[in-house]
Amino acid sequence: MAALYWHLTRRKVRARNRLRLASADLSFPYRVWIDRTEKQAGPADGCLETMNKWPWQPRFSVMLHGAEGSTAEEHDRSVKSVDQQLYPAWTLVDEPARSIQEALASVDADFVVPLRLGDSLSTIALFRIAETLQESRDAAILYGDQDERDSRGRRRRPWFKPRWNEEMFLALDFLSGAMAIEKHLAARAGTNARSIGELTVAAVFGAAGPIVHIPHILAHVAPGSRSESRQLAAVAEAVKPLGATCSPGPFGTVKVQWPLPEQLPLVSIIVPTRDRLDLVRPCLDSLRTKTDYGRFEIIVIDNGSIEQRTADYFDDLERDPRVRVLPRPGPYNFSAMNNFAAREARGSYLCLLNNDTEVIEPRWLTEMMRYAVRPDIGAVGAKLLYADGSLQHAGVVVGVGGVAGHIHRSLPAGEPGYFCQPHVAQFVSAVTAACLVVNKRKFLAVGGLDEIELPVAFNDVDLCLKLQAAGWRNVYVPHAVLLHHESKTREKDASPGQIERFRRETDVLQKRWGTEGYDDPLLNPNLDPFSETLVIKV
Repeated sequence: MAALYWHLTRRKVRARNRLRLASADLSFPYRVWIDRTEKQAGPADGCLETMNKWPWQPRFSVMLHGAEGSTAEEHDRSVKSVDQQLYPAWTLVDEPARSIQEALASVDADFVVPLRLGDSLSTIALFRIAETLQESRDAAILYGDQDERDSRGRRRRPWFKPRWNEEMFLALDFLSGAMAIEKHLAARAGTNARSIGELTVAAVFGAAGPIVHIPHILAHVAPGSRSESRQLAAVAEAVKPLGATCSPGPFGTVKVQWPLPEQLPLVSIIVPTRDRLDLVRPCLDSLRTKTDYGRFEIIVIDNGSIEQRTADYFDDLERDPRVRVLPRPGPYNFSAMNNFAAREARGSYLCLLNNDTEVIEPRWLTEMMRYAVRPDIGAVGAKLLYADGSLQHAGVVVGVGGVAGHIHRSLPAGEPGYFCQPHVAQFVSAVTAACLVVNKRKFLAVGGLDEIELPVAFNDVDLCLKLQAAGWRNVYVPHAVLLHHESKTREKDASPGQIERFRRETDVLQKRWGTEGYDDPLLNPNLDPFSETLVIKV
């Protein structure tokens, strides 16, 4: 019904998002995917011929674990899945009650493949890992996608995972359900491990080679196989030498709190506006009264306001020593206004902020600055919510719809979304400039926002991709939460007066960054590249 409402009000992209979000948990699309992807060719077709051509036949040791509370039926299911592997070079460590250290001592192979009792490997799992190793000989850890088997053996809830994303992993273990670890790394990492979760975290921090994603279903896991308390303890121990602490996050995830410098840097919060006191007053008042970060200034860029009540409000604002109102008349050019303010900013960090946002949690800027001060970080983005609490921004995936899109858009309040990913910090290709924090030096180093060819749309995506190209990583921080009354202060991009300008800016982004067919690390190739909600491509 919600999707029908959005369709009838001519907001078809949002309607499609809602419809796909509602159907994401239905079994039919996944059955179609299985029939098309796995069954049509037949898993054994060509495998033997392919293996015979490989210069290296890696050996695997499948290590059963998780004996506590398991049944004979679960044990048999796991062992049977190993016996049915198409790839023959494997051994089985079938003593799951032993300690991790004792089990690893029995390994005689190139890679260890942990398998929790009750879970099963897909028939082609070891073949896919060995296949990937032909091109990734230096891989330290390999991991694949997974799904669940319900009590009747039916496959459901496929987790088509992103490429390696260490910030996401700290909050959410997306490796241990379907992975292989190089044997020497596993031996070192397992020295003090009490669980596979702890082994996985130690292996990630000790890996000298790359961590490689295999976009195939490698394992069928039993529901509820995650060990949330062990993940929290293991991550907390691993990040402690870095000065970080951990606490429980939403839906069983982990929140890592990175340290801030003892002397907090000054942040210049830049808010462009033209009248619309009904929006800008809540924005600026909430900034001044609800922000707990200790050092910030506010630069209001007045883009030709004409209402007397706006002028009166600005006069009152400037009694606050933290606030400056700078006139910048002329046609609306978001990039030019922010570049102008950046040159005037006293802070060493910039926060680009739309005038139609509103602070609802005091820690928002503190949480963003915990990431912005890290030397490897470029742009930092916040979680933005619509007025009804549903999700508006949780990072930008480049290539969605041939351009770029807000991943997880329209997720209803209080729902975990796609395997809790909207609720955990993660590296992303881009974030929205509706609320974006960046080191001023890095902003200027890449030329700021493009005020010539991208005055209104996609300037934030372009900025983030420039930062990424310069060697900095962009990050989405879900612990910084604001309301966003989306784009109410300018004409819609699809309105008759703006559509030609929007098309030009779309063309610029596509040509500059090759966004049509862009291989974004967050978007698994089995997911729909035309949807902002993560749903199966069928």
